[in-house]
Parts: sequence; C-alpha cells; structure tokens
Amino acid sequence: MKTTPSDESQLSSIRLLQLTDTHLFAPHDGCLLSVNTQDSFNAVVSEVMTQGAHFDALLATGDISQDHTEESYQKFIKGIEPLDLPCFWLPGNHDYKPSMGSVVDSPLIMDANHKLLGDHWQVILLDSQVVGVPHGKLSNEQLNLLDQMLGDYPDRHSLILLHHHPVLVNSAWLDQHCLKDAQEFWQVAAKHNNVNAVLCGHIHQELDILHEGVRVLATPSTCVQFKPNSNEFALDTRAPGWRELELCRDGRLNTQVHRLPHGAFRPDFNADGY
Repeated sequence: MKTTPSDESQLSSIRLLQLTDTHLFAPHDGCLLSVNTQDSFNAVVSEVMTQGAHFDALLATGDISQDHTEESYQKFIKGIEPLDLPCFWLPGNHDYKPSMGSVVDSPLIMDANHKLLGDHWQVILLDSQVVGVPHGKLSNEQLNLLDQMLGDYPDRHSLILLHHHPVLVNSAWLDQHCLKDAQEFWQVAAKHNNVNAVLCGHIHQELDILHEGVRVLATPSTCVQFKPNSNEFALDTRAPGWRELELCRDGRLNTQVHRLPHGAFRPDFNADGY
C-alpha cells in the first residue's frame, strides 16, 4: 500500500483504513449466517489493494473473532499482511482478550490506547467490552483515559474509537446492545472542544450523523450486514464493505464507505438471529 502522495494536501493529512466486524473462525469453513467470514475478509482486503489508495494506518474496531481462538486472530494478522500497515485494534463483544493478547507481538499490531498522528491529530482507543454480554459499557478507567487524553492534548483534533455505538440508530434490537453509559461518554466529550469524530463498528451498517456537534461514524462489516431502521433482527442485501478516512490538518474529516460488488457474499436471509 505504499504510494507517493501526489500533492501538498495529501502530505499534510492522515489517511486511515477501517475494517470492522470480521468475525473470523479458526476453521477455514467457518461461516456466520452462511457467509464464509475468512473469504469475505480476504475479498475486502484484495479489493482495497486493487484500488491502490495510500493509507498511513489500519483501524480494526472490534469483533475480529467469532470463536475466541488464537487461530482466528492469527488469521486476521495474516489477512492484513498485504496491506503493510500498522494496525490499531480494540475488542468488541465477541472478542476474547486473552487470545487477542497472545498475538500482539506481531509487528503489525500497535498495542496502544492512544496515538498521536502527524502534527494535528490524536486517536483515542476505548475498550467498551462487557464480558459475556452484547452491550457495551466504559469503565471509570476508560472514561478517565478519555478525559485525560483530551485534556493533555487540547490543540489536537481527536478521533475516538470504540466498538459499540454511542448513539441510538432507530433499530430496537441493535439499540438494546448499544453503549449503555453513552450519557457519561458524551459528558466527558462535552468538557473538551477538541472532539471531532467518533468511529465505531458493531452495527454492521453505514452511519454518518452529527451528535452534539460531533460526527459519529459506523462502518459496514467485512461479512454480513444488518438492515438499517429495523426493530427486529434483519439482514441487509448490501455487500461487505470498509471505510476510508482522511484527517485534515484543519480538523476536517473526509470519509467514504466502499463495498464489494452487489451480490457478493449473500447471507441466509431466513435467519432470525445469530
């Protein structure tokens, strides 16, 4: 993924790739709702490579594994090797942190909850996992981390990453599994004037809204997609996808979602849950 930026604006901005909710299994034939998650993940990476865009880092926002195995995380690392990018990752509700920790010695994995990017931005990674349940919550330690990093770098534009959605998305079955202490999260963010955007996964669909003056983004899964605005569990016909982001020096964030061709990796639409 090494290309030379073509103009001054590219040189002064940070370009990021987000992959989320890969739901990988140890066996190659591991499927989620009839979608082979390893094949769909590899297809997304291949298409990103084909498009040839330049990125500075990869963001993986949780639910990397579906079966908790070390092998599933090893498959993720092997799958991103062609991108040749430093990867910042965080756990989702399906992840198993001991297995994640077993592979952090990979040179691609940046085991950090905070990173300064360029001269103008910072990324703060929050762990919203509550072991054994699908909803999210931030511990006092995580909220204090957020408060501290925003306060320590007041002149840095801030991109906050977590797995669970901190806003409701008009989908009852998903919103019951949201970030349960979202009010506390937004109270910390409101104390500071340098929060530009929040980026999450979890909802397996595209989201781009403004909440309390902060842009909130969610991104399609690399495997199955959930139908937006559906109160009952429902799958979408749209294909797996990913998000590209450009962080500009003046605080603007340019972003675009891309997908595989329509019809790729269609799930079992008769499923009533997973």
